[in-house]
Amino acid sequence: MHIHLDPVGGIAGDMFVAALLHAWPEHGAAVDAGIARLGAPAGVTARGEAFSDGILNGARFVVTDAIADPPHRHGLHGHEHHPHRAFREIRALLQTSGLPGPVATRAVAIFARLAEAEGQVHGVAPDDVTFHEIGAWDSIIDITAAAILVDRIGAASWSVGPLPIGSGRIRTAHGELPVPPPAVVLLLEGFPVFDDGRPGERVTPTGAAILSHLEPSFAAPTGVRRQGRVGHGFGTKRFQGISNVLRVRALEPMAGTGEREEIAVLNFEVDDQTPEDLGVGLERLRAEPGVLDVVQAPVFGKKGRMAVQVQVLARVDAADHAATRCLAETTTLGVRIARVERRVLARQAIDVPDGGRAPVRVKAATRPDGAATVKAEMDDVAATDGDHAARARTRRRVEAVVRRQLGEQDG
Repeated sequence: MHIHLDPVGGIAGDMFVAALLHAWPEHGAAVDAGIARLGAPAGVTARGEAFSDGILNGARFVVTDAIADPPHRHGLHGHEHHPHRAFREIRALLQTSGLPGPVATRAVAIFARLAEAEGQVHGVAPDDVTFHEIGAWDSIIDITAAAILVDRIGAASWSVGPLPIGSGRIRTAHGELPVPPPAVVLLLEGFPVFDDGRPGERVTPTGAAILSHLEPSFAAPTGVRRQGRVGHGFGTKRFQGISNVLRVRALEPMAGTGEREEIAVLNFEVDDQTPEDLGVGLERLRAEPGVLDVVQAPVFGKKGRMAVQVQVLARVDAADHAATRCLAETTTLGVRIARVERRVLARQAIDVPDGGRAPVRVKAATRPDGAATVKAEMDDVAATDGDHAARARTRRRVEAVVRRQLGEQDG
């Protein structure tokens, strides 16, 4: 599945989350569960809510901080009373929150993009960057929710249309800054932008960081595809003559035929890195934008030494970035890159409620003969805390639910 973003009014973290929740409301429970793990103060709440601006129907994602700024709003806002948090504090909060590993890694990676940009603007190391507006709970929750949804939806690729850049000035803890702010300009380097004549902040730092992390292409894919789900995520500002909305569109291959696409295959071997450290590095590689899969296998290297062969699948436009991360996260001295064609069946992830616990994801794929195959996500099944027999019962139960939803016979 490919997801295309239409930034009609612009993009902010809350707009991105709202648009995805509008299109995939079944992931709302996972977002709520993930946010609960952050341990926000009692006065901080988050909720998705239906919204219409009189032109389009959609959703908003509202974070209320009753302590710092009641009621909290996104967009052009002042945060004089919000807490100041260093990047290292936010990273530690996310890494110790109990969020699933890939989600925490993705959320940290999004914040790292912000820290690098802010560090470059202010001339400090990323670890020493102190966030002011972005250190507030609303931004932490927005980015966490975005990471959860990107992980849950599992899109193979992303694209975004030209971004309205806005104009004017914005009040920040550093004083008045031009729109777009300097860090946003750095994060959007290479992105197509335009001025539609409407002033104000159109792309927020959190929105820019999420886009930078996704590394989208700048045009929807060509070829015949099935128009899938559509979501509208609204911001709080109002513009004359245009909806302040981010639209997401899911574009899916035609059922049963398999989608042909070109991907990059990266290969390398490692024989001098501890298994523990290599495991950490490969888990981080899996969370990198544009990386589709990472596998490893034992092999014999030179002089009869045992080694690990690693294969990384990535989008073609993310191959160079993936190679750089391979060289950074492992001890290999070189990476081989090839382009290959693959066919991918239409698939989707369906959340199945599991009593009072977090829902269990079930992946469903449509085979060429039209039959559906389903498979429960083992990480979600394992979270039920049962023994082997209990896990097997949970797996069979949730898979049967999805088969019934898809009109298949349980068997």
